[in-house]
Amino acid sequence: MSGAEARYLAAVLGEGLSDEVRREAAGEVLRGHAQGVPVAAMAARRHMILARAASRIAARATPAPVALRSDTPREAVAEAGCETTHDGFFLTRRYRLRHPRFDGGQSPELLREVFVATDAALVLPYDPARDRVLLVEQFRMGPYGRGDPLPWLLEPVAGRVDGGETPEACARRECVEEAGLELQRLEKISSHYCTPGYSTEMFHLFLGLCDLPEARQGRGGLDTENEDIRTHVIGFDAAMALVASGEANNGPLVLGLLWLERERARLRAAA
Repeated sequence: MSGAEARYLAAVLGEGLSDEVRREAAGEVLRGHAQGVPVAAMAARRHMILARAASRIAARATPAPVALRSDTPREAVAEAGCETTHDGFFLTRRYRLRHPRFDGGQSPELLREVFVATDAALVLPYDPARDRVLLVEQFRMGPYGRGDPLPWLLEPVAGRVDGGETPEACARRECVEEAGLELQRLEKISSHYCTPGYSTEMFHLFLGLCDLPEARQGRGGLDTENEDIRTHVIGFDAAMALVASGEANNGPLVLGLLWLERERARLRAAA
C-alpha cells in the first residue's frame, strides 16, 4: 500500500475500528481512491462501507446449519470476474461464474448481478401483559417503484446493523429511535435472507418484550435520516386480522406475528 493510499484509508475510516473490520473495509475504500473519489465524499459512505464489511464478516462466522441442503462450499464456485457496476451509498456488482450442478456437472458461465446490502435487525414489540403489539408505518420505495398505489407499509421496527454493532444492540437502538421504546428483553425469531436471488441482505428478526403505551398512534424516527414514521399500538387479535386480510403485506411482519401466535401462550404465562 502506498503512502497516499494509507493516508486516504485513515482519513475515510478514522480510528476505533477492529483490525478485522478495517481489513474488510479497506478494499472498498481503496477502490474509491483509485477512482479519484474525494475523501469527503468517500467519508460520507463510511457507515455503509463499515456495515457491509461487518455483514461479510458475520456471514463467514455464522453460516446456517446444514442438514437437508447441500454442503458444497463457496470455494467450489469458479469466479471468472467481478465488476462493480454501481459504487456509491449503495453498491451493485456483476459476477461471471460457474457453479457445481446437482447432477455432478458444472454450470455454463453465468452472468449474475447482486445488490450488496447490509444486515438489518427487525423487532416486533410485544406487551404480553396487555396482549398488544406495536407496528410502524412509513413510505417505502420498493412498493412505490413497483407501481403500488398504496406505498405506505405496516412493518416491525427495523434498521441497519452498523459496523461493530450486534443485531441485538441494533434492535434495541431502533426501538428507541423509531418508537421511543425501551425493551425488557429480546427473543430471537430467525436470521434469514430476504431476497436471495439478487440481494445480500440478511434480516435478523426478534420479538421485543416491553410495556406498550396506551396511545393508539404516535410518531417516531430521526429527522437526521428524514424518517417520517407513524406507530400503531393494537391488540394481538387485530394484528392477526391484518394478516388474514392481507393488509399486513410485509414479510417480516407476517413472520413475526405467526411466530408470536405460536409462542403467545408461553409469553403471556410468564408475564
